[in-house]
Amino acid sequence: MTDEAYWTDSGGETGYPRLDGRGRADVAVVGGGAAGLWTAWELARTGRRVALLEAGRIVEAAKGGGAGQASMIQTLAYDRIARTAGPDAARCFAEAQALAVERLAQVAQALDADCELERRPAYIYAADEHALPELHEEWAAAIEAGVPAVYGAGSGLPSAMLGAMSVEAQLQFHPRKLLLALARDLVRRGSTVYEHSRVVTVDEGEPCVVMTESGGSVAAEHVVVATGFPIAAPSAVRRALRPRRELLLAGPVSAGQAPDGMYTAVGDLGASVRTAPLADGAGGAAGADGADGRRMVVISGEQHEPGSGGIAERYARLSAWAAAAVGLTDVTYRWSAQDYATPDHLPVIGRASAAPDRRGVWLATGFGGWDATNAVLAGRLITAGIRGERLPAWAGPFAPIRLEQDLRPEDTWSGPVRSIVRHRVEPDERQALDAIRPGEGAVVEVGGEHCAAYRDESGLLRMVSALCPHRGCTVGFNDAEKTWECPCHGSRFAPDGALLQGPAVEPLAPARAYLALAAAE
Repeated sequence: MTDEAYWTDSGGETGYPRLDGRGRADVAVVGGGAAGLWTAWELARTGRRVALLEAGRIVEAAKGGGAGQASMIQTLAYDRIARTAGPDAARCFAEAQALAVERLAQVAQALDADCELERRPAYIYAADEHALPELHEEWAAAIEAGVPAVYGAGSGLPSAMLGAMSVEAQLQFHPRKLLLALARDLVRRGSTVYEHSRVVTVDEGEPCVVMTESGGSVAAEHVVVATGFPIAAPSAVRRALRPRRELLLAGPVSAGQAPDGMYTAVGDLGASVRTAPLADGAGGAAGADGADGRRMVVISGEQHEPGSGGIAERYARLSAWAAAAVGLTDVTYRWSAQDYATPDHLPVIGRASAAPDRRGVWLATGFGGWDATNAVLAGRLITAGIRGERLPAWAGPFAPIRLEQDLRPEDTWSGPVRSIVRHRVEPDERQALDAIRPGEGAVVEVGGEHCAAYRDESGLLRMVSALCPHRGCTVGFNDAEKTWECPCHGSRFAPDGALLQGPAVEPLAPARAYLALAAAE
């Protein structure tokens, strides 16, 4: 079993250059995930010269491609949106999602993307009686919003579905193959993709300038920030975004055993399920049912807050469910995905702020785990906005300015409470460190400092500060992926503190208490 995403392993490699020196473009796009690539591609289609910058490799950082499904129905979206933003916003959301599904199919065909695109019914289902009331309310809200959803007992999963709502002819696809096709086409149109080019600052002047950690820069009239947590955004947007992670598994099952549709669970029981053509080996071509009559099944679930811990146990529960529900006993891939959600459950797409000095910055974030359709919408709306076109009526609820209007006085960042370092190691602190076994990590207070302590497989103890350099929140340990994760904004770090994923732009600082501990040995 590998911890690499199935889509990454089976979707081909990239080798775009790093940004060195200074450059110019009409638009700089920060972030090489779905939203960044769709937006960059739509802009390139209009003749804009686009520079897309990604901290690592494109289509790898936060999601590994997620689950790769585009659907009008998305867990409990319509009921939640209607309650928080109103029925009109829910109707706008429905219209936008329907357009995005068809736009995705149109573009995949036009680019001849070979992304395993399949039309399948999408289901939202309840696996236990406690979830049925929520499902009923979601169906009623979806119908009110104009979604052609049908309610019934549901079918296609070996496990019991006590109730389900469904919409026909939605999409499942290989997300990496589609997004890499967008990247190739935008480069063919004269734009540029840069990898290993982490943006650390955005100067919102005229022109805007984005600067990378290696000293490279791009000057542009417009900057699109299409990362999970935006490096440049009004405080109201930053306060509204909440990170969430989920786990994914993939493995082969017989074609006869593979579920026919795409299934998303509500409630505490169940998980999300879809299948894909099985590649001949990790990166080979895929047939409809694989060379040996099998399909790959992809399971996602166990949503949690970054840094909450217990990830190995969560993987075990998800694996047990997959074996019982769809007969997946040979898990060959496991990975995790991260996204951000907003209080009103609507994406954040559009000009960052109405302030005159910020009119060159645009945002695409807050997709709540459903990036396939919302990334398509980001490409369309931001491109239209930059071109000065009139936006469609359904675009209003997505505008970032709504979060500034809804900001309450109590929604303020108070900052972290930092400890005073005593530079002395007490006996009970030494005992807490000794209790950390090889391959494990824990946040411990040593010498008055909160330290992220990890003992590697050789027994060597490594300690760094447990305070995330982004806003000072205390990180938690992911025992399955061996990473430190920030629960506030989703930054992730290696055991030695090296930065893996933003919004932080610096590693975890060395632990001052570690020096005191070493001196005491």
